[in-house]
Amino acid sequence: MSTAVFEPHPLVLLLGKPAADFTCGDLVRAAEELELRQVNLRYVGGDGRLKTLAFVVNSREHLAEILTRGERVDGSSVFEGTDTEASDVYIVPRHRTAFLNPFGERTSLDVLCSFYDQDGQPLDYAREQIVRRAAEVLTAETGMVLEAFGELEYYLVEERDRTFPAEEERGYQESTPYSKGQQVREQVLGHLSAMGVQLKYGHAEVGNILRDEQQLVQHEIELWPVPVEQAADALVLAKWVVREVADAHGVEATFAPSVSSDGAGSGLHVHTRLVLDGASAIVDEDGINDTARRLIAGYLSSARSLTAFGNTVPTSYLRFADGDESPEGICWGETDRTGLVRVPLAWRGRVLPDMVAHANPGSSEPIPEPDIDPQTVELRLGDGSADVHLLLAGMAVAARRGLADPDSLDLAARMSTADHDDFEQLPTSCAESADELERERALFEADGVFPANLIDAVLERLREADAAVDMKKVAKNDDARAELVERYWHVG
Repeated sequence: MSTAVFEPHPLVLLLGKPAADFTCGDLVRAAEELELRQVNLRYVGGDGRLKTLAFVVNSREHLAEILTRGERVDGSSVFEGTDTEASDVYIVPRHRTAFLNPFGERTSLDVLCSFYDQDGQPLDYAREQIVRRAAEVLTAETGMVLEAFGELEYYLVEERDRTFPAEEERGYQESTPYSKGQQVREQVLGHLSAMGVQLKYGHAEVGNILRDEQQLVQHEIELWPVPVEQAADALVLAKWVVREVADAHGVEATFAPSVSSDGAGSGLHVHTRLVLDGASAIVDEDGINDTARRLIAGYLSSARSLTAFGNTVPTSYLRFADGDESPEGICWGETDRTGLVRVPLAWRGRVLPDMVAHANPGSSEPIPEPDIDPQTVELRLGDGSADVHLLLAGMAVAARRGLADPDSLDLAARMSTADHDDFEQLPTSCAESADELERERALFEADGVFPANLIDAVLERLREADAAVDMKKVAKNDDARAELVERYWHVG
């Protein structure tokens, strides 16, 4: 059967080529054949959210100009700390990211863009340029490509359904009618797939919370490993689509790190692997290898400073303190969900063939092999407030540190849950996170990955957030906690 039968991306089907090969001419032809009359240039702003610049197309030439030249935007309104006297910057479409947007008054052609300065150079403080630079430096130094994908958790909030009621904290992979919001989740999966976002699966998560006339039901969408730059874009698109679909159903969606003192908040766990010459560089026949252990050591040694990108609001630290489905210490283990880094269960040796034969007696069909070994290393630090491009860029920096540090294997041994039980803890506040980033800022600024003015802006934002809340009062006062959770209800 032709693979086209399963291809969900309508532009790929129409043009007969992979999205990576899209050109301006291809997109113009697609717009003509599909009779599209609007194109949206999309970009990620300084707040990590997806922005829109909409054009009504009046001719073939006009569309080609938009898709080639892009446009100017006011950088001072997009990024913190930009000089308003010289704030004009360019956004230029990346044709390979084009997709059909189903959410407007009419279907539009949408394209993600990259930022450039007045001299045509990559804008050093733009989110997509930072993660791109981090990935390029890692590959130049090691020859390896860092691939990643996120586990995107979120809550749907709606009127309480007393028919087949949800049970508190018992939602993990529950099915309808006991699971609520499956229709929203399935529509999100369909839209993302048609936009070219590669997915693994979606399911109901553990967090069901019941309040008077409301129910909060947690869901998770797990994406597919792709180069780290694409992984960051995919997460931003996924958050946008979740919100669009939920809103269309009259349901509220939140990615808040903490939604209640009675239940789990929403994390953003990130899986990674290193790929060399088309094969996984983190496994051998016995499981994870020393390259994987060095990668783990890099994440653990950088963990406290990475919270500045992955845990950006005061309620992030409520989630850590609650300890519910959140890391308990800066440590790692294989299949161990208490540590900050986890090595998930993988298929090794005869395990898969034996299971398949037992489940399907008499079957003699060959078992397909994945192109790249599916083993990953999972960093369980981030939450729904994460600035995903900066977090993934920071993880690339941390990976490079671990691969280069001659003491990484010793560090990994000292921080393994298999042999120890007393570990350093993550920061307890935005201010402490800022202090850790400031202490290690040279690591992130090396080789021009993170510009100094962006680090300054991150530090300022964290310290301002910390100064605006009395965490001691929040810890003792339920009303103060509820007010803080409400303040950071729509983050990320």
